[in-house]
Amino acid sequence: MFELFTPGRTGRSFLTTTPNRWDWALLPLVLAVLAALAFGAMQMSRPFTVGQPTPISLDPLYLPYYLLRTMLRMFTALGFALLFTFVFAALAAKYRTAEKVLIPLLDVLQSVPILGFQAIAIAPFIALFPGNLLGVECAAIFAIFTSQAWNMAFSLYQSIKTIPPELNEAACVFRLSAWQRFWRLELPFAMPGLLWNMMMSMSGGWFFLVAAEAISVANQDIKLPGIGAYIAVAIDGKSGAAIAWAIGAMLSGILLYDQLFFRPLLAWADKFRFEESQGDTAQQSWLLDWGRRSVWLRAVTDRFWTMLGRTLGWFSRRQDSPIKQRESQPRNILWSRAWDALILAVAVFAAWRFVVFVHSDVGWGEAAHVIGLGFITLVRVLLLIALASAVWVPIAVWIGLRPQYSQKVQAVAQFLAAFPVNLMFPLVVYVLVTYRLNPNIWLSPLMVFGTQWYILFNVVAGASTLPNELRLAADNLGLKGWLKWKRVYLPAVFPSFITGAITASGGSWNASIVAEYVTWGKTSLVADGLGSYIKQMTDAGDFHRIALGIGVMCVFVMLLNRFFWRKLYLLAEDRSH
Repeated sequence: MFELFTPGRTGRSFLTTTPNRWDWALLPLVLAVLAALAFGAMQMSRPFTVGQPTPISLDPLYLPYYLLRTMLRMFTALGFALLFTFVFAALAAKYRTAEKVLIPLLDVLQSVPILGFQAIAIAPFIALFPGNLLGVECAAIFAIFTSQAWNMAFSLYQSIKTIPPELNEAACVFRLSAWQRFWRLELPFAMPGLLWNMMMSMSGGWFFLVAAEAISVANQDIKLPGIGAYIAVAIDGKSGAAIAWAIGAMLSGILLYDQLFFRPLLAWADKFRFEESQGDTAQQSWLLDWGRRSVWLRAVTDRFWTMLGRTLGWFSRRQDSPIKQRESQPRNILWSRAWDALILAVAVFAAWRFVVFVHSDVGWGEAAHVIGLGFITLVRVLLLIALASAVWVPIAVWIGLRPQYSQKVQAVAQFLAAFPVNLMFPLVVYVLVTYRLNPNIWLSPLMVFGTQWYILFNVVAGASTLPNELRLAADNLGLKGWLKWKRVYLPAVFPSFITGAITASGGSWNASIVAEYVTWGKTSLVADGLGSYIKQMTDAGDFHRIALGIGVMCVFVMLLNRFFWRKLYLLAEDRSH
């Protein structure tokens, strides 16, 4: 369990080793990836001025180039999301004062529409890189980042809070510092779940890709070369063939990074499972097997971990004395009370400013109308999350307990989670108009189409980390059927399910802006709800009502998380201990 970053291996020198056949097999692949990254990075920093046309061709021959640009943006955003996750989860899980601010803040961030983040970020990024396309690229990467970071942060936070007591006791015995505890205990324990959430984050980036790559600024439409912009142009031109080509390119990209990135990481992270025997749950990766047989790659990785361990100082121990810890306790109590008072003051000030804004700019009648629309969307969110949970939790547990099947459905699940809901608009409009169905009912499933996969991926991650000893003990006790689910499976995956449900709930509120207002050509279908209200006010350019809608949405998400999901989260945390 404690072998994540072991700096004791000296490794062989890269220059003194003789390559074997696996080195020659990997060399073309490594060179191809490096060349593609270098070419894509050069294209991201080309000269550009606002107003300059950025044509996007629907010729399928351009799709490999567009796919390269899109994947480069998505992996760059994923890297920043991972850094954000490390910092956020460590602060929120280790410091109670920080947790009181960061968790509600994360509730707000995941409920703010991606268009809201983009509207704030586009102008500063363009000003930061004048005359260069890199500013627009950074704005697109930031927009993708906002669709990736929140569920990863929740996953790592949940894993740190639910570490088994015996592991925490072992860390105390070895006198690990907070820095050492994070890298040698908390991150390894959270690694399987974090990887599944990284896959979901990549899929979430695909889901909002059209909004990220088709940017509007200063009354100018900027379309960055990529799959998202290609889809936007295809939808504008009502080109079914181009949409089909885009779907094929998406599937190719997902299969590519699944085999070259996520599958090796999942197989590598299998050694961090919290059990004494590996059992029959090991993940397999042909690329990881090749890498382990490669002499050059093993030499490079050994040297890398050695240098990293020396740089970060894994083995310097904590020397705090018990007397010093007792002296700091009164200070911590005073600081906690002062921090609580500051948070309360900020909350009161924000509430007062909101009341003034409503009274002077939009009126109380409009505010009451928007709150009523919020309750309509709330009912949709809760019903859809309940239905998605009833469907996907049993399936996810079954998949997580059978790695031979999880590897087969892994890429398929990523593709379904990445499928942009915009591509379903033609079918949805045709069915609802032809059969004269009620939009208030039949547009609702679009809200959970892209977010239900948070539940699937998190529960799969939780079930895959179920210790093999626990499964054998359940079999020896003769547990079967519902009793086995009640006593073993459901308690084991409950913390992971709550994490997935929280992110799915927040994502559904965000997706309501797309799902409650559907257009295809000149046909529009509108469902009553907070999402359609924000979309209509955005089209009308009414910024006061846009702010009112987003503010009410944030309040609903915070209250739902605080008084419903948070209670379940604390229950999961208590049961894990």
